[in-house]
Amino acid sequence: MTPAHTGRDGDEPTGRAAVVENVWDYPRPPRCEHSRRRIAASHRGRVVFDTRQAVRILETSHPPVYYVPREAVLLPLRPSGRTTHCEFKGTASYWDLTVGDEVVPQAAWSYEEPAAGYRELAGLLAFYPSKLDTCLVDGEPVTPQVGDFYGGWITRDIAGPFKGGPGTTGW
Repeated sequence: MTPAHTGRDGDEPTGRAAVVENVWDYPRPPRCEHSRRRIAASHRGRVVFDTRQAVRILETSHPPVYYVPREAVLLPLRPSGRTTHCEFKGTASYWDLTVGDEVVPQAAWSYEEPAAGYRELAGLLAFYPSKLDTCLVDGEPVTPQVGDFYGGWITRDIAGPFKGGPGTTGW
């Protein structure tokens, strides 16, 4: 018997095996896609966010990156001062997360003034799953993308190989 699948975007169960997305079928330039899946994260026993209002970015060779509304984030963030530039989305600003007495450096990033074609990312934040204790997609624990540059969220319905690890910078 195959496990019921809830659908990529949180639709009702279909009774079919989970659909596998291959990251090599994702587009370049990347595509924004609204998701109704439940996206959640916690750190040191505190909920960082829990929402069904995410946007995911799909890009060739990368696991999806989920962007959540700033108002869904329940813990304090402060600008880290670091920025990087994406040829498609524009300038990314990085954010430190405060959890009690702990500061998680550059736990998240955002595009405050995204490039044309990515305007829907304004007001949203993406979090590195490698920097938080638990990240979940529809209750499934996420495996972080290797390396701390891209920040992809790997679940059982996402197939690679994935860019980001040693030896993949030339892909």
